[in-house]
Amino acid sequence: MVEIKTLVLILYFSILAILSVYGFHRYFLLYLFLKNKNKDIKPKSYFKKLPTVTIQLPIYNEMYVVRRLVDAVCRLDYPKELIDIQVLDDSIDESQEIAKNRVEFYREKGFNIKYFHRENRRGFKAGALEEGLKESEGEFVAIFDADFIPTPDFLKSTIHYFTDDLVAMVQARWGHINRDYSLLTKVQSIFLDGHFMIEHIARNRSGRFFNFNGTAGIWRKVAIYQAGGWGVDTLAEDLDLSYRTQLLGWKFIYLPEFSVPAELPVDMNGFKSQQFRWAKGSIQTAKKILPVILKSRISFWQKLEAFFHLTGNLTFLLMAPLSLLVMPTVIIRKGLGWSDMIAIDFPLFMFATASFSLFYLVSQKEIYTDWEDTFKYLPFLMSLGIGLAINNAWAVLEALMDKKSEFVRTPKYGIESQKENWLMKKYRAKKNFISYIELLMGIYFTFTVILAFKEGIYMTIPFLLLFQSGYLYMAFYSLIQNEKISEFFLGDRKEEYVKSSKNFGKK
Repeated sequence: MVEIKTLVLILYFSILAILSVYGFHRYFLLYLFLKNKNKDIKPKSYFKKLPTVTIQLPIYNEMYVVRRLVDAVCRLDYPKELIDIQVLDDSIDESQEIAKNRVEFYREKGFNIKYFHRENRRGFKAGALEEGLKESEGEFVAIFDADFIPTPDFLKSTIHYFTDDLVAMVQARWGHINRDYSLLTKVQSIFLDGHFMIEHIARNRSGRFFNFNGTAGIWRKVAIYQAGGWGVDTLAEDLDLSYRTQLLGWKFIYLPEFSVPAELPVDMNGFKSQQFRWAKGSIQTAKKILPVILKSRISFWQKLEAFFHLTGNLTFLLMAPLSLLVMPTVIIRKGLGWSDMIAIDFPLFMFATASFSLFYLVSQKEIYTDWEDTFKYLPFLMSLGIGLAINNAWAVLEALMDKKSEFVRTPKYGIESQKENWLMKKYRAKKNFISYIELLMGIYFTFTVILAFKEGIYMTIPFLLLFQSGYLYMAFYSLIQNEKISEFFLGDRKEEYVKSSKNFGKK
């Protein structure tokens, strides 16, 4: 029995120690951010004659947002004759007709806009971009996903950085048009802001590699070709191409002061499918690219940051067993004194948890005047991060085992304000068995909290509640936000809804 207790504690603290290393890395990114955030990045010069730009719009079943996207692109403040717009439509539903109609509308107004439709989704988004590239007319290629709304000044704010012949890509920051729609969208926005403000600035301004985020950026076409084109062997084609390009010596530019508004997922299953794709894609890319990076001639610090960047999602594999070990560890350490708790737990807590909170607080302070409100969201941030552990751990396992899967799109509903409802719209992301595992984990931690109360181990209860609430929140909303709930809300109006969906966007 003593040996089992010792083994449990060794395993528990080993996992915490590894997580603490990644937590320390967050502190290091904060240091790089604070050191480099005031570096002024300006174009080398300005084009005397503006170049032709191809704008690629990859879409798949986007009936609620495709019109908004095409309209926004056609409002860009750039000479009409210098824009080549490609609507790369792999849709199999009403989106095709909506997109075709909008393309025809703008063609009649003199825009150089073309509609492309593939009968198969070979390579998914990467395949569509690759096919479109063959027909592109521009020297530069801007890409916007369906849920983005580029502002009119996008091209003029980014194109002049390409007067430096070594620049391959310019990335803008993501904005959020529905940030205040719900608790879920609010927490998502904070997560993304941390990535775009802290991580991107820290890496880009310090000379380390950072990545194109798949949208709201513009590429030099020749750089894409030199790096081997869009890869179709990972779910993170943007991350993959980014590293391959920078390994060839090309420069990337990040513009945090310039943001492109986008729609955040409003349903839990959509959010989880997006996180699953990102987690799996990053590990697929790590397996593919890390050996090349480690053998390359880039600096040690560039290699080290690439390692932490590409392997970050491996931490979810550790979070799952850590969750199961919490209850036995609480029982085993019941009689431990406060001084021992502080000596052992506090350093690990500071690296593994406190860095998480500080990371996102700093990012909010840099962007928003009301950043103090972030304090009240910190418990939700931590619990949601914990709640994603099972979902993302499964994604990591699939990547490690080379299990192939489709590029599952994130549903978009055209939601921009709290007054709008998405429950009566199609494109519901599907729930899966992971939701039931999350529910079991939530119940497990409910009993753990009760046990901690009963045994008087009060110091651990706030920590346990983060696990309990995270898993129950993920499970509860995953299970109720499915197609059956739509039928419940629609009732007798179901046929009316189906008819209105078919007619959507035809006017």
